[in-house]
Amino acid sequence: MRLTVLGGCGAWPTADQACSGYLVEHEGFRLLVDPGYATLPRLLASGTADAVDAVLVSHGHPDHCADLNPLLRARGLSDTPPPALPVHAPHGALDAVLALDKPSMLRAAYRLCEFRPGDEFEIGPFAVDTWLLPHFVPNAGLRLTTPDAVLAYTGDTGPSPDIPDLARGADLLLSEATYVHQVPTADAPYLLTARLAGQYAAQAGAAALLLTHLWPGTDPHAAHEAAARVWQGPLGAAAPGLVLDLTALGGHCGVLGGSV
Repeated sequence: MRLTVLGGCGAWPTADQACSGYLVEHEGFRLLVDPGYATLPRLLASGTADAVDAVLVSHGHPDHCADLNPLLRARGLSDTPPPALPVHAPHGALDAVLALDKPSMLRAAYRLCEFRPGDEFEIGPFAVDTWLLPHFVPNAGLRLTTPDAVLAYTGDTGPSPDIPDLARGADLLLSEATYVHQVPTADAPYLLTARLAGQYAAQAGAAALLLTHLWPGTDPHAAHEAAARVWQGPLGAAAPGLVLDLTALGGHCGVLGGSV
């Protein structure tokens, strides 16, 4: 299993970083997870829009799904449209982004497959387990399993005893870490710190930890240091273009991919 980071910025994109977006590949199957703001240009830098085999969305905030619209436009309005793209998302999560165009314009470009967090299903070669994790809107923590690797992804979440279960023994925990040390009181039930992400990785016995969804302007070195106080395994912060082979992460030490 291979993970390519398209973006890992929370809330809105910056000049240097797109919002959440990850390409997960196995046996030639290309699964796009969370096409947030500004992720499509990153995706197109290494392939075409019709090369995506399926999309999986954790929740309906636009920094995790807004670029689904231009992706569907690029496919549906091309001279030779590819088959309908399977798009998996929690019930109702994509209502707003799919309403940006009149229904008839992109109807043939996608096939919506809605699920409820807690469901289990398959997408191509991936077995997908989901957890309902606390956020401002329903959010699905995702565990993708192939015969050779496991990727656990929190989406956006606040503290939850389910996170160590989601990431139990995973080759990589891709964890939200919006804040470094402390979440503002009003948002504390719905977002994580880098330190808490490190704590959950340790509790889960994950092989490696990649911090993502850092608030724009956050120093990734500071997030790295905060997580490293409670997590001694391979560690990094999501950066555009970072590529990780999950089957090899157990042999890494220190910083993942030079991302910090």
